[in-house]
Amino acid sequence: MPKILIVEDDQDIALGLEEDLSHHGHEVETAADGETAIELGKQSHWDLIILDLMLPKKDGFEVCRELRRSGIKTPIIMLTAKTHEAEKILGLELGADDYITKPFSPGELRARINAILRRISDDANEIYQFGDYEIDFDRGEVRCAGNPIYLSALEFRLLEAFIRKRGRILSRNQLIDAAWGPSVIVTERVVDTHIVNLRKKIEPSPENPQYIISVRGMGYRFEG
Repeated sequence: MPKILIVEDDQDIALGLEEDLSHHGHEVETAADGETAIELGKQSHWDLIILDLMLPKKDGFEVCRELRRSGIKTPIIMLTAKTHEAEKILGLELGADDYITKPFSPGELRARINAILRRISDDANEIYQFGDYEIDFDRGEVRCAGNPIYLSALEFRLLEAFIRKRGRILSRNQLIDAAWGPSVIVTERVVDTHIVNLRKKIEPSPENPQYIISVRGMGYRFEG
């Protein structure tokens, strides 16, 4: 039974989500403020966190940021009543996996939850190795010669996109879709900056990369 943490300060919404998701076979717990969300998110194993942005004590951005900094890889769906594109982008850059704008239907939320849970199931126990590096997709971990390497959620998604399409050229737009999400507006310069940072963590010689190869005028290709 998947375990879901709902972080929502509106009691009516929280109760409605809890009843609906419980009815559809999920084990659900709720939190009404950001500080409680961080405490619960760190202490327990969750399959998914549904996180409202407008929360007392600490908002959803702060909760997401602190959980990701603590190494928590649990998928996060952000709930927001806001429609500004910049805030959606910020949530994704902080490590959220998806967002849904209020008002939304329970069916739409369940569909997004199921999509993420299917992805987790498909990746379960999947480990990929190249050079001295080992990528554990199930645990969201990267190790080099057995030693852990910290990647942000965004860097991990970029690396995963490269590995899934290894040997093929990926354009910057394809990388944006894979790591940030479709319809998210990100400049090519931002993509290049994240590639530089990723190379520093997984390349023996970042100045002369052997895994993430630049293809002039086209994008990047992973060789590993």
